Amino acid sequence: MSPPLEIQPLTKSAFAPFGDVIEADPATMRYINGGNTERFHALAAPEAVGEGARIIINLFRGQPRAFPYEIGMMERHPFGSQSFSPISGRPFLVVVSEDEGGHPGRPQVFLARGDQGVNYRRNVWHHPLMALGEPSDFLVVDRDGPGNNLEEFFFDEPFIIKEPGL
Repeated sequence: MSPPLEIQPLTKSAFAPFGDVIEADPATMRYINGGNTERFHALAAPEAVGEGARIIINLFRGQPRAFPYEIGMMERHPFGSQSFSPISGRPFLVVVSEDEGGHPGRPQVFLARGDQGVNYRRNVWHHPLMALGEPSDFLVVDRDGPGNNLEEFFFDEPFIIKEPGL
């Protein structure tokens, strides 16, 4: 069995190869609505390709995972990005992999705070939603439209994530 996966904090620089971290960024802040609202502008760029494709907004309710947890599969979406922003204010795990010739490499695990979201770029290998501790709601923005926008890969040997230290 391979060594357990380390959990690292979710930062913009560490996550950059996979997509965008969605969080209030003072560098993008501007006042709107007569100065009553702070707008944190263009934090992610949703992607949707293909005729008839559109960007949709969903609510996902993730059930908490039990640890140690086996990462036995990864998925990716060839025609559109997919973002997850927690609206329950709870931390969650983000698991991503570099592409290695059409399949995912060794996963990387990030601990996202309850005020951070992620936008997986099109074709980025990632694990499905990983809520922690209790059921959690997420605002999810992704592509809807024709074509199979899901590719799955199952590892011969799973990777293990130990209990996250929250």
